[in-house]
Amino acid sequence: MQFIFIRHLPTAWNQKELLQGQQDTDILPLNAEQQRKIAANQHKLKQYGSFDLILTSTLKRTQQSAQHYQINLNQIVTEPLLNELNFGRFEGKKKELLIKELGKQWQEDPRDLILGESMAQLQQRIQQFIEKYQDYQKVLCFAHGAWLRAFISIQQHGNLSAMNQLMIPNNELIDVSST
Repeated sequence: MQFIFIRHLPTAWNQKELLQGQQDTDILPLNAEQQRKIAANQHKLKQYGSFDLILTSTLKRTQQSAQHYQINLNQIVTEPLLNELNFGRFEGKKKELLIKELGKQWQEDPRDLILGESMAQLQQRIQQFIEKYQDYQKVLCFAHGAWLRAFISIQQHGNLSAMNQLMIPNNELIDVSST
């Protein structure tokens, strides 16, 4: 099984370094650099051939990103399991506030934290996602930063302990093969 992920295109909240979580924000108009990155990613995507499935979260920033990749909306399945981590009271606040308040635990091992949802719930959603789509050969997903970092941490470490030691820029294409 192979998952190809693209983190959604930038939003105004990303520019301001605000935690979006499950807030339904729009992407920004594309600049020349983002258009070049989309073209480069589209070239990579063509090398994969056809996908068995194309998924977005229920949040419009992932759906808008898929549209900029010229993916027909009729081909897209909206998947709530892909929704971003609910940051609770930190949504709309600067990420540095979360880091200041939660510090070492957020950075080094956030597994016991409870924000708008518990980190255990996030891990459970990701595991449900993997189980749900494990029979597909190639799946393209438009997803979110914290969700992607948690997914990669789970794949590499068996849990989301190392998720905040990763950095995934907007519009980044990531190829993850699952065993």
